[in-house]
Amino acid sequence: MVHGGITPVMVTGGSESMLCFGGVKAWEGLRVMSRDACRPFSANRNGMVQGEGAAIFVFEELEHARKRGAEILAEVAGFAMTSDASDIVMPSKQGAARAIQGALRDARVNREDVGYINAHGTGTAANDKTESAAVADVFGAHADTLMISSTKSMHAHLIGGTGAVELLACIMALRDGVIAPTIGYEEPDPECALDVVPNVAREAHVDVALSNAFAFGGLNAVLALRRFG
Repeated sequence: MVHGGITPVMVTGGSESMLCFGGVKAWEGLRVMSRDACRPFSANRNGMVQGEGAAIFVFEELEHARKRGAEILAEVAGFAMTSDASDIVMPSKQGAARAIQGALRDARVNREDVGYINAHGTGTAANDKTESAAVADVFGAHADTLMISSTKSMHAHLIGGTGAVELLACIMALRDGVIAPTIGYEEPDPECALDVVPNVAREAHVDVALSNAFAFGGLNAVLALRRFG
């Protein structure tokens, strides 16, 4: 809405509180829950873990922010979303790849400009290998030098709050030069052969970061952020 000129400023974000009997049992019924821990991209991963959380942001035009003296955290350079309209729970490599490509195109950045991706990374067998394949397809040889981590390994899957909280990790990477790790990583998986920043945070200079969100039903959204200043 801001990009389209409908309004100069919006308050937006996400929150979720599903740690209750009905919320937990609904996800258990899908057979995607781990019995012990969320280990994204690790060969011994066995499912997701639920959490709760929230994050709220002010999105606004650059000049609007400058006029009111706002502290600008990052630039939302591009965005894209796709809908696979395929399987209700099985992710699609093609749909994820199209969303990533669309965000890069909208942001007008080259693949080589991206230094960090905050992965959807749920810790399920299907999601992690599909997302890894999509990243490899889009970035080609650059995928080998990209840092990609899943903060769900620490805060778990926050359902409706996930995308907003994970945006914080991208801002931290851009502003502070700190790449959040994928904790719980124990065994390399040849189907997830990327730099997943295993177990320990890393200091690195990043100019462009992506935030991936790939939901059930093949609803995919990707934000491209650029370091400001």
